[in-house]
Amino acid sequence: MSKNKKLVQEITSMDVDFAKWYTDVVKKADLIDYSSVRGCMIIKPYGYAIWELLQSQLDTKLKETGHKNVYMPMFIPESLLEKEKDHVEGFAPEVAWVTHGGQEKLTERLCVRPTSETLFCEHYANDIQSYRDLPRLYNQWCSVVRWEKTTRPFLRTLEFLWQEGHTAHATAEEAQEETLKILDIYSDFCENILAIPMIKGQKTDKEKFAGALRTYTIESLMHDGKALQSGTSHNFGDGFAKAFGIQYTDKQNNLSYVHQTSWGVTTRLIGALIMVHGDDSGLVLPPKIAPTQIRIIPIAQHKEGVLEKADDLKRQLSQNVRVDLDDSDKSPGWKFSECEMQGIPLRLEIGPKDIEKNQAVLVRRDTRDKIFISLDEVNEKVAEALDIIQKELLEKARVHRDEHTYEAQNINELKSILEETPGFIKGMWCGDRACEDKIKEETGATSRCIPFQGESISDTCVCCGKPADKLVIWAKAY
Repeated sequence: MSKNKKLVQEITSMDVDFAKWYTDVVKKADLIDYSSVRGCMIIKPYGYAIWELLQSQLDTKLKETGHKNVYMPMFIPESLLEKEKDHVEGFAPEVAWVTHGGQEKLTERLCVRPTSETLFCEHYANDIQSYRDLPRLYNQWCSVVRWEKTTRPFLRTLEFLWQEGHTAHATAEEAQEETLKILDIYSDFCENILAIPMIKGQKTDKEKFAGALRTYTIESLMHDGKALQSGTSHNFGDGFAKAFGIQYTDKQNNLSYVHQTSWGVTTRLIGALIMVHGDDSGLVLPPKIAPTQIRIIPIAQHKEGVLEKADDLKRQLSQNVRVDLDDSDKSPGWKFSECEMQGIPLRLEIGPKDIEKNQAVLVRRDTRDKIFISLDEVNEKVAEALDIIQKELLEKARVHRDEHTYEAQNINELKSILEETPGFIKGMWCGDRACEDKIKEETGATSRCIPFQGESISDTCVCCGKPADKLVIWAKAY
């Protein structure tokens, strides 16, 4: 057990230094390693297994709604990027450029894609001719590059993995419907699969995507009271279509511009998983996103019949859940600690005395509760426990969010809450950009969204005191 204690103690307590705790977890849970390029991470097998599960489950949901996967080049000619003025200005500070091919200087710089709007627009301009070609529902899984000044694994890296959807529609109404449909898919996915509750809403004009008509977001609250933008869905209107000449012949034989959307989630969702559910012993993974849902740990495995029984249980459980067996020569205490560090939802302990009693010990990672179960009911009890863990993790996260959601009537109250008990802060806003800028300058908080389920908590702006009719969620954010 001494090894067990040492392993756990190597993680900084989240209440002492949350940033250090986070870094400790991503490293010690073997999710990533650092590369020789600043701000770029090596996603190790366990971290990538989480991404693969996230990817496959979200991909299924997107395909169920008619979206098809494609792949666009990773390089964008400078002239193409500059076709949409607001878009290029929004991304200019983060763009990485390729200036040479081999030993020769390129005649035109190539941008390493920070996002692929311009590539999709160029393709759609050539490929969409008639109303029969619409809607065009495309998505791609890829990596993008944004030259960030400050980086942190999963949350903000120079290169990261994501999916980006790009769709084209005949009417503004269809594009708006698509934009909100995707936001709902994202929100449901985060709540039902990742067990992270979301607030859905619209971004202010200041915070919307460069070149978008409207941007919608799902916002989650981390354990330390900071917000994380967890996914966005953008309605482009026909702005990009006009810049790139994306027209189609409608049913009346008239030329019309398409209306477009764009939307995406990234590997920062893994960061959200860590910061919402983790504890001082490491990861805590919801069962639906855990690469290993249950790990079997044989006790006194050198004794006759123990490993054989553990193997039997693995074969039995593998029909319904993701299971592995730790039959290494490490001590049981070390195995327990590793299981905790990796956030495996359940561990099943089986030893000689358990076999005699026709039982096993089931241990929950989230609560550490021990449950003695009959070997005749293993499948049913494991399924039942996984279902309970999934639901209770979501409820725990929802309670935490609600207990750390406050109201502020003026900027002094807003400042006080941020300093003493950070979290989501509801405050009315007059709609003036100057007030939004002042709040960020004086408090460090940004407008996270104008929530769909808004209410009126006063008649005056939290910043200037003038009449206000918009409720905004304010918070410091990653």
